[in-house]
Amino acid sequence: MKMFEERILRDGKCLPGGVLKVDGFINHQMDPALMMSLARELARRFGDEPLDRVLTVEASGIAPAVLVGYLLGLPVVFAKKKSPSTMENALSARVRSFTKGRDYDVCLSRDFLHAGDRVLFIDDFLANGNAAQGMLELIGQAGASLAGMGFLIEKAFQPGGAMLREKGIRVESLARIESLDGGRIVFAR
Repeated sequence: MKMFEERILRDGKCLPGGVLKVDGFINHQMDPALMMSLARELARRFGDEPLDRVLTVEASGIAPAVLVGYLLGLPVVFAKKKSPSTMENALSARVRSFTKGRDYDVCLSRDFLHAGDRVLFIDDFLANGNAAQGMLELIGQAGASLAGMGFLIEKAFQPGGAMLREKGIRVESLARIESLDGGRIVFAR
């Protein structure tokens, strides 16, 4: 994923507080060719797993999750950040947003995540692991099981990746960032 790291170096921006801004090509404006390349790599890494569906959380995880689901021939379910009045049989969990600095509830319908399902979680970032923890809670409530988690970017200097790996979860990150100190992006090797 050298080309992805090069793109992050070229177009990513470091903001105070450990924030990496990639909104010009990942999570506001998207580069479809790049996103498809990243999805192909995640699909390759998880292609050996028996899977029933791909799970993500709105909004920035939807694009990579849909492409991974397409490549693996799986349905994609996304947890919503606000329960619509039309949602029945809802599962819900509380999640803390690192970038927004607030808590919110995520929910999804039991109609789309079933007991016994083998689930692949895909998201754009792994930082503190809060969204991942929320998805683990939803998966558990449904009686499904987690096959693994794939992320476009992992901030390895934050605790999320280590916490998930310590739980025995298979975590695949396409770019691992060791540091954003001094406004400089340094990749973990």
